[in-house]
Amino acid sequence: MYDSSGVRTTGFRGAGRTGPAAPGRQGRDPEVSETTPRRTAAAAVTPHGRGPVVAALMLVMALSALDGTVVSTAVPQIVGDLGGLSVFSWLFSGYLLAVTVTLPVYGKLCDTFGRKPVLVAGTVLFLIGSLLCATAWNMASLIAFRVVQGLGGGALQGTVQTIAADLYPLKERPRIQARLSTVWATASVAGPAAGGLLAGYGDWRWIFLLNLPVGLLALWLIGRHLVEPGRPSAVGGGPGAAARPAVDWPGALAVFATGALLLTALVQGGVAWPWLSAPSLGLFGGALVLGAVTVLVERRATEPIIPGWIWRRRTIVTVNLALGALGLLMVAPTVFLPTYAQAVLGLGPIAAGFVLSAMTLSWPVTAALSNRVYGRIGFRLTAVIGITLALLVLLAFPFLPFPGEPWQPALLMLLLGGALGFFQLPLIVGVQSTVPYGERGTTTASVLFCRQVGQSVGAALFGAVANAVLAARLGSGDLDGLARALDAPGSLAAGTADALRRAVDAAVDHVFTGAAAAAALALLVLLTVAPRRFPVLPDGDDHPESPSRTGTSRTTPTRSALRRTGTSRADASGTGPSRTGGSPTGRTREDTSPTAAPRNEADRA
Repeated sequence: MYDSSGVRTTGFRGAGRTGPAAPGRQGRDPEVSETTPRRTAAAAVTPHGRGPVVAALMLVMALSALDGTVVSTAVPQIVGDLGGLSVFSWLFSGYLLAVTVTLPVYGKLCDTFGRKPVLVAGTVLFLIGSLLCATAWNMASLIAFRVVQGLGGGALQGTVQTIAADLYPLKERPRIQARLSTVWATASVAGPAAGGLLAGYGDWRWIFLLNLPVGLLALWLIGRHLVEPGRPSAVGGGPGAAARPAVDWPGALAVFATGALLLTALVQGGVAWPWLSAPSLGLFGGALVLGAVTVLVERRATEPIIPGWIWRRRTIVTVNLALGALGLLMVAPTVFLPTYAQAVLGLGPIAAGFVLSAMTLSWPVTAALSNRVYGRIGFRLTAVIGITLALLVLLAFPFLPFPGEPWQPALLMLLLGGALGFFQLPLIVGVQSTVPYGERGTTTASVLFCRQVGQSVGAALFGAVANAVLAARLGSGDLDGLARALDAPGSLAAGTADALRRAVDAAVDHVFTGAAAAAALALLVLLTVAPRRFPVLPDGDDHPESPSRTGTSRTTPTRSALRRTGTSRADASGTGPSRTGGSPTGRTREDTSPTAAPRNEADRA
């Protein structure tokens, strides 16, 4: 049979069926109800099957992850060809800045124009940036083209996660998210090795040219197999007749400018200039002023890029803060562990990468299995267990012996990956499941944005901590010169080399202690801010053709949906009276915070 948008629904697991939601299985937490979906987003989004679309999402995710790390090992060849040693760090910073500041904008555009046009436009822009990077004639042009890449890359990350949530009902989302996590982790770890091979045995320009066939294949799969439903009209509900809401371009510009100034201050502070210097203070001051301007612009916008409800709903606030803390703590293993492995353990770059890659082995496994846990005890408690285990692992790192064996930090990374798999995925799946289709893009983007900002803050904060420890242990000499000497230990006296290794060991120990503090902060947020139960919407109540995608009632569930689930509008927003086990959806008490505004009020703010 066919739905109202002309999409065939027969043949999709869980699609096209009607009827009341089935009660949860005995012994399972009612927060994650075993509903029979009345109408899943998968049936509405892709009539040709989910396989080709998932393949395209994995290709796009791999591109985004690879280009964040692939350049690192090719820097010597790039600098030797183009020059610009003093500014080469902007090859990474420019890309990171562009990706981060565009995430909220693309999230809102996903909810306004649909996922497919945003993903296609972002992929095309990313490929144009890749082609331009391959034609760069000096370091300045390469940095500028990396920014173009990042402007497209911001669309890739958030949109892929949003489409994945659209394709799969709640019960199946951990599977696709685990696949995407595996692709991201594998591509991130393989990036430096691939970049080194291409630069060493070919030409560094191939690093960017190889993006083209992969991206074009992903575009072909998306164009052929990803079909979004027609938009309902604002009055009659007919497909394709709705006027699209106006885009808040002033708000987008304000968000972009604020994020650019803030992240530039965080990334370059303590590196290009001292923290208390005029450039640093000027950037932070400018970010503060522009942040105030952004708030004023967004409060007056009809369709704000960052709606007020993002920071009024306890569930979204919880996940934003928790994932921000995750981004902060991840700086310790991803940035400082390779330095520890090479400087303290004496490993080469490839072997040091294998120590870190142990984390990528366990993370996808526990992420895929997390649904068995949160299906019984809920999203919040599952995340609490995961971050508690991560806290213990991070606290164990400073107790490793000096100099130790490579298997010891590798074992800790294996345990850390397993713990974080139980932490991140339940939060992402949980928060995506509390919002309807028309809010999922904005919500997902806000979560990823907070994680990216956390990484930037962590890099700046932990970099300052490490430098302070090194300076205290080694004096105020040329730390960069001593660090470079580690690559040639024969050039140093035995006592000097040992002192430097011990200083690096102490610095990394302090960084991991700081990462443990970030984990403790995430745990505190989950225990004090998070609602006891996430207000999960039943599968099918977030249908893409509901009025939540129009400009009139875009965020409030339809009356028919509320009648089917037996809840009020306040209940559906997760802020009204409690739901009991006797409700038709089989859900228990959820978010009853008196401070969380109902969705219709939050959207007007």
